Amino acid sequence: MSELKYPYAEHPEPGTTVEVAPGIRWLTMPMGGGSLNHINLYLLEDRDGWWIVDTGLPLQSVTELWHDIFARELGGRAVLGVICTHFHPDHIGQSGMISDHFRCPLLMTRGEYYQARAFSNTGPAHHTSWLGEMFYQRAGMPKDYLEDIRRSFAQNASGGMSMPTIPSGFQCLQDGDVLTIGDHDWRVVVGSGHSPEHACLYCGELKILISGDQILPVITSNVSVHPTEPEANPLKSWMESHDKFLSIPDDTFVLPAHNLPFWGVRERLRQLISHHEDRMLAIEEHCVEPAIAKDLLPVLFARKLDSRQMMMALGEAIAHVHLLMHRNRIERTLHEDGVYRFRSIDPDLGRRAHPGMHDAPSDTPVLV
Repeated sequence: MSELKYPYAEHPEPGTTVEVAPGIRWLTMPMGGGSLNHINLYLLEDRDGWWIVDTGLPLQSVTELWHDIFARELGGRAVLGVICTHFHPDHIGQSGMISDHFRCPLLMTRGEYYQARAFSNTGPAHHTSWLGEMFYQRAGMPKDYLEDIRRSFAQNASGGMSMPTIPSGFQCLQDGDVLTIGDHDWRVVVGSGHSPEHACLYCGELKILISGDQILPVITSNVSVHPTEPEANPLKSWMESHDKFLSIPDDTFVLPAHNLPFWGVRERLRQLISHHEDRMLAIEEHCVEPAIAKDLLPVLFARKLDSRQMMMALGEAIAHVHLLMHRNRIERTLHEDGVYRFRSIDPDLGRRAHPGMHDAPSDTPVLV
């Protein structure tokens, strides 16, 4: 198995940029504490100015770093537009500031823009309503868990992870659209699963893919079911997206939103597909006897989880189970106690199973 190749050993210093290809600059913005403390952002040079791809969290410190970039790294030229890969706060958090500062448009897919508008209007209420209560009850969580989530959201809001106010209008990106920036054409390639309509940008001439969170070299983006859409099947969309992205040439240089830029896109996609298939098989083996969602967490994660990590972990576990249900490998039954139980039903499981030989459980779910 080939390894991924990383031409850069470290990230740019905050407030600076590094040219990674003609007309493409890489910068980072801080994301606070924790193991994931940065997001990668990109500048694309046009004849009359610059395009920004993703923007960072809605924090004053990030706003100040952007103004340093405006003053020192743009050569006195304006920003012509902001392209956001998807709706998560670390990607769209500064979109309103930049759009207002330069009076330039925001470009996103329709699903991502309106998801952002919906979440910025409602906040975390979907986790604390009767919908959330029912969702977590059916996953086997205690009644006081919703109060833990309320406290967690209040704490994370101060760290910039709440939904920001975004521009009141946008220009819609669709799969297959081509953006001509400078002398190069960038094709929009839309994936799904981590978010509804995640836009990546691919330039065949430069052999570069700006992948956002769709393809990351080290961590695996969170793919979860949430109370807002409790019957969703995001892992099905995620796996289908990986199959789609496998058509990208293997000599493509990938510029991700987290970790370091790398070569080896097909190898990484195969790793991600294999990882989730392994997780689903481990869940099938566990569910030979009926199990609840909460009891699946040790199959996927090794460490004790706080309330926010628990929320993301449950979402991931349920996402894996929903795809197994779609494949007719697990059945779900609602019991009298109001909790779902999952049982493996594939008669071929005995031949496929290899207990004790799975990937080690992850420490915690990745919060991106």
